[in-house]
Amino acid sequence: MNWGQKMLISFIVFAMGIVYLAYRCLQVNTALVTKEYYKDELKYQDVIDGTKMANALSGKIELIQNGESISVQLPAEMKNEKVSGNIWFYCASDVKKDRHIRLETNSQATQCINRSTLLPGLYTVKFDWNSNNKHYHAEQTFTIL
Repeated sequence: MNWGQKMLISFIVFAMGIVYLAYRCLQVNTALVTKEYYKDELKYQDVIDGTKMANALSGKIELIQNGESISVQLPAEMKNEKVSGNIWFYCASDVKKDRHIRLETNSQATQCINRSTLLPGLYTVKFDWNSNNKHYHAEQTFTIL
């Protein structure tokens, strides 16, 4: 085998490697966090302000997994207040696991969520709510077993 044949074999192996890498890159899921990513980014100041408001409360939101439900407990200041908002269970590894749930608390500022609506996994839970004309935002990680 002479040097020309060795060069040809090297080139063919290199070209096959590049074709394989291009094929693998096309198979990777490149979904963005939201479909309106750039539009949401422009409203990010609302998230910053809401986080400051939530951090000023006496406590954090508690998520408790018990049996077939997940209990959401808002801070004590939200008791006996009219609260409206959303909870977003965001799973970074699989967009199919994401769930948006309307925040509807009782007079004790708690809400129960049926666990069967959520698949097991690691979630970033994002809370956006309004109370007394003030906007609040909080995030925390949560694992559903």
